[in-house]
Amino acid sequence: MTVPPEDLPVAVIGAGPVGLTTALGLAHYGVPVAVFEEDADLSLDTKAGTVLTRTLEVLHRYGALPGVLRASLRLEEIGDIDRATNTSARSVRTGTLVDDTRFPFVVNIPQHELEPVLRTALDARCPGALRMNHRLTGFTQKNDHVELRLDTPGGPRAVRARYVLACDGGRSPVRDLLGIAVSGKTLDERYMLVDLKVDLDVANPRDYPYLAYFGDPEEWMILVRQPHCWRFLYPLAPGRPEPTRRELADKCRRFIGDISGLEVIGTNVYTVHQRVAERWRVGRMFLVGDAAHLITPMWALGLNTGVLDASNLPWRLAWVLRGWAGEELLDGYESEQAPVAVQGAGQMAEAARTYMARRSDGVEAMGDGDWGNAFTRSLLGVRLDVDGTGDWSMVKSGSAPGAVRAGDRAPDLPLFGHDGMLFLHDLVADGFVALYFTDTRRGPRILGPESPGLRRFAVSRWDAPHDSGLRRRALFDPGGRVEQRFGVPPDTVVLVRPDAHVAAIASFAPHSGRDVAAELYARAVGRPVPVASEQSEREEAHVSG
Repeated sequence: MTVPPEDLPVAVIGAGPVGLTTALGLAHYGVPVAVFEEDADLSLDTKAGTVLTRTLEVLHRYGALPGVLRASLRLEEIGDIDRATNTSARSVRTGTLVDDTRFPFVVNIPQHELEPVLRTALDARCPGALRMNHRLTGFTQKNDHVELRLDTPGGPRAVRARYVLACDGGRSPVRDLLGIAVSGKTLDERYMLVDLKVDLDVANPRDYPYLAYFGDPEEWMILVRQPHCWRFLYPLAPGRPEPTRRELADKCRRFIGDISGLEVIGTNVYTVHQRVAERWRVGRMFLVGDAAHLITPMWALGLNTGVLDASNLPWRLAWVLRGWAGEELLDGYESEQAPVAVQGAGQMAEAARTYMARRSDGVEAMGDGDWGNAFTRSLLGVRLDVDGTGDWSMVKSGSAPGAVRAGDRAPDLPLFGHDGMLFLHDLVADGFVALYFTDTRRGPRILGPESPGLRRFAVSRWDAPHDSGLRRRALFDPGGRVEQRFGVPPDTVVLVRPDAHVAAIASFAPHSGRDVAAELYARAVGRPVPVASEQSEREEAHVSG
């Protein structure tokens, strides 16, 4: 029996960390998903070792964080060390973000250890969704689905999918089949990555931060403490052959001292890219992660930039598939993420290389305060261009946060709901939420009925009285902490998206019949804006209680 198009899965091509995270995101929003990986096993390569705070938040939303934390090494200091003097130039302390996130740290975990954790999470959520040894050979786009042709262990197979997300890496076969050109450059310089078995904690204590960048005009290097080894990365001169293991061990000793018992247990050579696809969507086909933007993994900007894509696209597909939004909502994926990848992560990686080689006294991609530096380096400082004005950012600055703006990632702070404490990001994890910052003592009108995918809450330092009709739709904010962090005046509504980015901010009249939240939501998902209307007090009391 032929499956109707509305029941078809979304196909994810590629089971790397971005592909698995994207699949987890689709599953989180209840979208049927099938993942096709051409290899028989997950990657065993030694690569991509640091997962940033923003990625931890995404993995938490998708239900995969506990396993990742169990397999990782957590750290709250990113060191910046001058190699010539072996002194700290400037460290980034992620602990300054305790009022921004529940995860004020980054974690170190090799990619070949991260992927099995994500696979386990996906298998638990969607048994049988991952199909290994399935290589895509072609496809045909139809009006309401895509027909995929795959080589499988059982022979050629045809599969239908509602949409196709290409998470198949920098050499993306899907991108090639779509005929999408790629612009950018590949540097002559390469990166040499070495995993070491060596004791720098007890037998030979060095007290380096567990993620340390050693800048030097002759030869910079990065030292990373992985859960079970140390990782050493440095630039390999153009045309230089890959060093032998003995040469690598000798080079490592020149950086960290003459230490006995040092053993090279793994190596990999990276080619340095900054290449971006000219288009990220063709009909029902989307490029995600390295398939769309291959950014050199400097300052952990490779994998973690890809996860930003995996945060942005799944909820959009869910809203369209549920009939809550039109196809135009999907266009926002590329318009928001492309600037972040191209001008944001790409330029930051280039600035980081310049700084590491001490060709510049400062880094334009860094702010001028401890908070701003920590936010930029671990939360990526992203403000998305949510309204198409070209106003976006990937850098925060200053010693303290400023007011939250449209496009910013909303701070993840605790509030107290009807049943106890909750966190803002959990509140929005499965839908849009309108936060009305107001005085609940005065009986503000938090209008309804609820729109599909939208909930409304009053936020106040005054707990809603039991006879107010607001009790179940009020969030207690002791001391006005959340209101102060958002930096909004009283009687302001903030619309937050499922990916925790602020969709819009507007003032509202607490006793007006105008449903400001519904208007903002309609604009955010590309629906007609409803006509403002008055409701009777009886109706309002009914929907608010």
